[in-house]
Amino acid sequence: MTRTLVDYFAAQEIPTRAFDTEHPKGALHRFHPKISEIVDVAGISGQMRIFDTVSDSNVTVIDVRAGLLSSTLRTLRDIEFLDSAKKGQLTFVIVHILSSSIESLNEIKELSSFERDCKYFLVKNFINDTSFFEWDQATHSSYFKKLNDAVEITIPKLNERAFEEVELASVPFSTFIANKDEKGEPASYSFVLRGYLRRWLGHVWNEYERIKLKDIVANAGTPADRPRSQVAKTADTPRKSAS
Repeated sequence: MTRTLVDYFAAQEIPTRAFDTEHPKGALHRFHPKISEIVDVAGISGQMRIFDTVSDSNVTVIDVRAGLLSSTLRTLRDIEFLDSAKKGQLTFVIVHILSSSIESLNEIKELSSFERDCKYFLVKNFINDTSFFEWDQATHSSYFKKLNDAVEITIPKLNERAFEEVELASVPFSTFIANKDEKGEPASYSFVLRGYLRRWLGHVWNEYERIKLKDIVANAGTPADRPRSQVAKTADTPRKSAS
């Protein structure tokens, strides 16, 4: 999911830097080494590296490892980062990626107290044919109706073979589609798989257009005398999916 955001911002020519909290080996960094760095967000040094350097000249993307979102938000509350967002000094966006497991859905309950401190997007990541318990309205409602201000984003299932080939190539989705390797040289990726990936990424980007993500991070309508930094935080479910 975070990789689609970074690709989207690049396509929109929005200056972006990213932090990968999958410390120490990294995950996002493998695909976007030029604009990302690996940090330990649980440590003070890592927190300073991220939040002391937030700038209004670019978007800061933080790929939060599974299981760290709640503790990271508590840290942001403790350092009064969330207060800065409330005061309009920065734009803070959470893109919360869910799987259909009860464990993943339980994170919604934990985040309900932070919902009004940011722009909150809830992502249904269809890694298989799950329905996120829509067949059981009692279970579905017990989770999703807790978030009155959340906006849902739907990520369709990506062909498994296409996902695996991108993993092996270790390049951004847009680079694979363009048939380039990590050095920007011509590659020989499958035409078929690039077609599947192009169509899937198009669906994802259409969702970003629907929620007006570009306008949000560009601070459309913000007075020129009040610069604002942009921070987009993505929180991943366990890494089993095309994120």
